[in-house]
Amino acid sequence: MYRERTIWNLFRQFVTIGLQSFGGGATTLYLMRRVSVDEQHWVSDTEYTAFWGMVQIAPGINLLGQSVLIGHKVAGLRGSLIALAGLLLPSTALTVAITAAYAVIRTNPLVMAAVHAIIPATVGIGCVLAYQMLSPVLQASRSEGVRSLVLSSVVVIAAPVFFIVVGVPAVIVLWGAGVWCAMGAIWMRRGAV
Repeated sequence: MYRERTIWNLFRQFVTIGLQSFGGGATTLYLMRRVSVDEQHWVSDTEYTAFWGMVQIAPGINLLGQSVLIGHKVAGLRGSLIALAGLLLPSTALTVAITAAYAVIRTNPLVMAAVHAIIPATVGIGCVLAYQMLSPVLQASRSEGVRSLVLSSVVVIAAPVFFIVVGVPAVIVLWGAGVWCAMGAIWMRRGAV
């Protein structure tokens, strides 16, 4: 009976996230984090950030991967499927309905003004999310020592520079950051010996 309540709660929470996922990936990721870390305590802050790191190196829609990992942590394979279905059902239905309605009213000046206002709001939500996801990584690095903090800080600064300024493809930036930190871990171990 407990397992059934857990599965139902997982589905209900992800349906709620799917219904509120306006504003794109940053909003959905924020809602997912708030539910799974802060409210339901399914995963820790560190686990959530680690899951997000894992889904970054896979192609496809990262939010789906994140929901699958959280669902799996809660209830195994069944939980993965339930979380994914809960996220997709309402958001897909709403997207189709809103897109059809928008096609009819898209030239209305009030609608156009509202659409332009959504962009800064989404960026603001993205900034809050970036802080929340970066915080546990930097805290862990700080507790590991100055070398670890320097390695993490270099990644935080260099990744957007390589991606935006230099134009390095995202997959290379992500894998490069992984290699950089792996080499840094070796460097730190040697320094500790």
